[in-house]
Amino acid sequence: MSGPVNVDDFEAAARERLDPGAYGYMAGGAGDEHTLRANSTVFARWELRPRVLVDVGSVSTTTTVLGTELMLPVLVAPTAFQRLADPEGELAMARAAARAGTIMTLSTLSSATPADLAAAAPDSPKWFQLYWSRDRGFTQELVEGAAAAGFSALMLTVDLPVAGRRERDVRAAFALPDDLPLPNLPQRLEREDFHTALHAVVDDTLTWRDLEWLRSVCPLPLVVKGTLTGEDALLAAEHGAAAVVVSNHGGRQLDGVPPTLDVLPEVVEAVGERVEVLLDGGIRRGIDVLKALALGANAVLSGRAVLFGLAAGGEEGAAQVLELLRAEVALGLKLLGCPSPADVTGGHVRRASTI
Repeated sequence: MSGPVNVDDFEAAARERLDPGAYGYMAGGAGDEHTLRANSTVFARWELRPRVLVDVGSVSTTTTVLGTELMLPVLVAPTAFQRLADPEGELAMARAAARAGTIMTLSTLSSATPADLAAAAPDSPKWFQLYWSRDRGFTQELVEGAAAAGFSALMLTVDLPVAGRRERDVRAAFALPDDLPLPNLPQRLEREDFHTALHAVVDDTLTWRDLEWLRSVCPLPLVVKGTLTGEDALLAAEHGAAAVVVSNHGGRQLDGVPPTLDVLPEVVEAVGERVEVLLDGGIRRGIDVLKALALGANAVLSGRAVLFGLAAGGEEGAAQVLELLRAEVALGLKLLGCPSPADVTGGHVRRASTI
């Protein structure tokens, strides 16, 4: 029997291998999961408009994000607790990202420190995703550690003042293993009800003014993740962000917010000439990436897709998912009549008339 041929196949393989509680944690969303589903189904609302008789004898999937050249316009999004998927967790994911020639984003909620990740994949680009602790001194040490480890950007997640209600976890009574290390938190996280316990870790009093302090203690470019309006994207730009990520946390926070692809044009219109705009949420196919590029994204982030690859086959599985997406992007570019991601424009997409 042949191996997985698309992301859905990798998810099916991951589901077979994982404990049901761990799979539910990775795959699930908040509330009725309307936003979770919409993040993927929204791509069907847009159709590609290929141009013909374009020289696509040589097609490249390379692109540049915040000055870093990547082999494909897909970054690895920050996802928590990756050792639930594979014993090597984030270290295996970092090596897979390095093989693919793309950026790995390390979550604060990981079993590895920035220094650990730098040692595992020393020559590859890495970003650090920050959940801002109530202990500001610890937060400063954390971001300074990421800079010292050679990370090239800091991604601040701004849509989690408190964790959303994820009912799959509630039904499964899912708890984190006692032996799962969480070295990037200032205090021990309560494993039995870690969603609620997160509220004691993150600072829910933060405002835009606090970004001034963060930028004063961290020399890295700031990426703000979790914007869903043009207004907030503009505020991020005004407070020193080098990039914004249009994200609804994979449908895991406030259910009922719009899918990210629908929000993307609004954000691009507001800040696309000032900062780079990335899209997070729902990426399953190379043509999803192309549609996001056509609507103005500089690149996209993939969380669940590569995580399912990690769960299905460790480092090799995650690397296979990234190569699958790169190959699908390359094929899509050739058929779309675009020699590179930079050649994809708004003229290559339109609203579907039948959806």
